[in-house]
Amino acid sequence: MLQIIVMARWPSPGRCKRRLSRDLYNRLGLSNSSERGARIQKRLTEHTTGVVRGLADAMVIEPVLAVSGLGPNAAGRWGQQLGLPLVRLQGQGQLGTRLRRQLMQGHRRGMPSLVIGTDLPELNPDDLKRAIEQLQTHDLVLGPASDGGYWLLGIGANLIHTPKHWPLIGIPWGGPTVLESTLKAASAHAISTALLPRRNDLDHWSDLKPWQG
Repeated sequence: MLQIIVMARWPSPGRCKRRLSRDLYNRLGLSNSSERGARIQKRLTEHTTGVVRGLADAMVIEPVLAVSGLGPNAAGRWGQQLGLPLVRLQGQGQLGTRLRRQLMQGHRRGMPSLVIGTDLPELNPDDLKRAIEQLQTHDLVLGPASDGGYWLLGIGANLIHTPKHWPLIGIPWGGPTVLESTLKAASAHAISTALLPRRNDLDHWSDLKPWQG
């Protein structure tokens, strides 16, 4: 059994896709840029959860929706709407803290874990199947993103038991060297690592154009 954790923010105008919304306003002069950003976030989340749902029907995995921006009751209702009824809150803190909080659920159950976000319009089942396959022979699997971060993090069966070695401490989250720093941290603990194909997160107006066209 393996868990796939979808890190999702409630698509509320002004509280999600802020960089994209600013681009839509500054470049296109759209007065409703926040609302458009929220609608794009909603579509991306529905796409991501749809891919995970389809994979769960074909493989023995446990899909989890990790929510920010909602309380527990509303998050539970959202999970039901998206078809991922197992819902947890992300909680407070920077990304590394929130990732660790979710991965600790796998640690307590000895369950390998994949974590993905909802910024990837190109996400498809083959990406996740490839990640699951790589976790059979590697401690860590990363999906590099074009902005220097990563779109997927996988912790394998051995590494899930040793949280002190997870490469989540001292990472400059949100910057262009997240992947590089994560790989250095993994190397320091002799963690075997596999990289998936590079993908482009949808964060800016320039990312949106090829998706629409």
